[in-house]
Amino acid sequence: MAAPRALRQGRLTSAGWGFVITGAVVLLAAQAMGRRDLLHLSVFLLLVPAAAWISTRLFRPGLTVERSTEPPVVEAGQRAEVHLAISHTGALVGRMSMAEQLPSTLGTGPDFAYPGRTVGADGVSRYRYQLSCPHRGLFVLGPVEARSSDVFGVTEQRTRIDDGTLLTVTPAPVPLAASVLSGLRGIEGVIATRMQANPAEDDVMTREYRHGDPMRRVHWAATARHGQLMVRQEESATSPEATIILDLRRGAFPVVAGRPTPTGEWAPGPPEFEWAVTAAMSVAAHLADLDYSLRLLDTDGSLALSHSPSSSGPDAPEYSGRTGLAAVAEGLAAILPRGRENGTSGPHTGDGFGDLLLDRLEAHGQRGPIVAVLGRTTADDARVLAPAGTVAERALALVVSDHPGACRGAVEVLRSAGWFAVEATPSTRIDAAWLALTAEVLPW
Repeated sequence: MAAPRALRQGRLTSAGWGFVITGAVVLLAAQAMGRRDLLHLSVFLLLVPAAAWISTRLFRPGLTVERSTEPPVVEAGQRAEVHLAISHTGALVGRMSMAEQLPSTLGTGPDFAYPGRTVGADGVSRYRYQLSCPHRGLFVLGPVEARSSDVFGVTEQRTRIDDGTLLTVTPAPVPLAASVLSGLRGIEGVIATRMQANPAEDDVMTREYRHGDPMRRVHWAATARHGQLMVRQEESATSPEATIILDLRRGAFPVVAGRPTPTGEWAPGPPEFEWAVTAAMSVAAHLADLDYSLRLLDTDGSLALSHSPSSSGPDAPEYSGRTGLAAVAEGLAAILPRGRENGTSGPHTGDGFGDLLLDRLEAHGQRGPIVAVLGRTTADDARVLAPAGTVAERALALVVSDHPGACRGAVEVLRSAGWFAVEATPSTRIDAAWLALTAEVLPW
């Protein structure tokens, strides 16, 4: 834990300046009037702030703070409860108050007195407060700023106790209609695959009888040949796979996306990118509910979450189950278009659909759907991506741009190649755009 850092040491308060000004006036009066009693009074008035300043320097307690949130990762639109545990070592002279510093997007942090009304047997004062989290991102909670003053209240010192704690706010998924993916094998939750260990026709689907196997599964020809009871091999169930392509091209989202500001605050991205991230989160949640394992790719074929500073598993090839979905949500919390991490564009490279992406989609085979969530896309870009639709059980594309019709050419190219594609704007409801994939009308 970082050591406390003084921001203002021995700053005089309004009361302190009152002592100094009054003392100076009395001193001038004493000299003008030749009054010794006024001289004594002026010395006293001037010594009070001086003594208070020295006391704040000599009796500076060591402060520590522990901060936790419940839940530790919050979904956008939800509330979190923040817990603070503050303690000190050394002498505590005068009065002290605390203030939790928060990013402006999260509101104003609370002020509280220290020590608290109730102090534990370990000498720790505990506090808690509610926090609204309207947007996805990485937010720094804290630091706690301590304001201490002497017993007379004439000097004040401000100290930052800690460096703050990162809070991850994930995008909130939107419920999607199941009818768009109806008829796919993954809807039933599993894909039946036959495991063949031996090419012999009689044995390829047989194994030894085990207690509890139904007699209707006995393979009599194999039983006669092996001299022991054999049954037909069970089909093994494997989770179906789905691929989500999240567009992170710089050119697809011309406006600088959300990023930490110099003060450590997180600024939301442009509406088009925020829409794309929420749509990707919604699709991931929908597919996970259907027991699909998930792959998230960028348009250049790289793992999409490898570009996210909030990802807990950036190099994971796929995510499955509720734990996997939670990892996807955490990765999407602070994801940005490539090259926007520092708010600069840099050289215009890597803004196309890469061969690596097409190779990985081809290797995907017919094991599940492909869902592409794209930003501004040209017809030429769409022609590169279009053949990938033939290797998926179903290929779907949500193309978001700043105004209707901006990507109509790309949508038409994808549709002609067999994709279910629709164009949307940031004002389009994500569930309406999803439902429109299998319709002929656009959702605006």
